[in-house]
Amino acid sequence: MTHPIVQDTKGGAIITIQVQPKASKSECVGLHGDALKIRVAAPPIDGRANEALLAFLAKQLNVPPSALVIHAGAGGRHKRVLCTTLNAADVLARLGLTAGEGSVSS
Repeated sequence: MTHPIVQDTKGGAIITIQVQPKASKSECVGLHGDALKIRVAAPPIDGRANEALLAFLAKQLNVPPSALVIHAGAGGRHKRVLCTTLNAADVLARLGLTAGEGSVSS
């Protein structure tokens, strides 16, 4: 199963995410180009927005936070997050997406 925001790798599924820090609340707002857009309430200071992103994503995917690693983009808004415990199809299902679908259930 393929979708622009998630790809299978040997180590798990990599999710492409566009993060908006300092939002009024943490929430998944849908797709932003070929990325999943997530707003986090934490500011982008001392890695707090990254920590908030991983905690929020872990809750959405129902995986432990230790199963998520920022694979690329730790210093920017565009990130690639590796989920070591799920494949792409599982990630899509837990986010409420199917291949080719354009909205996200939150």
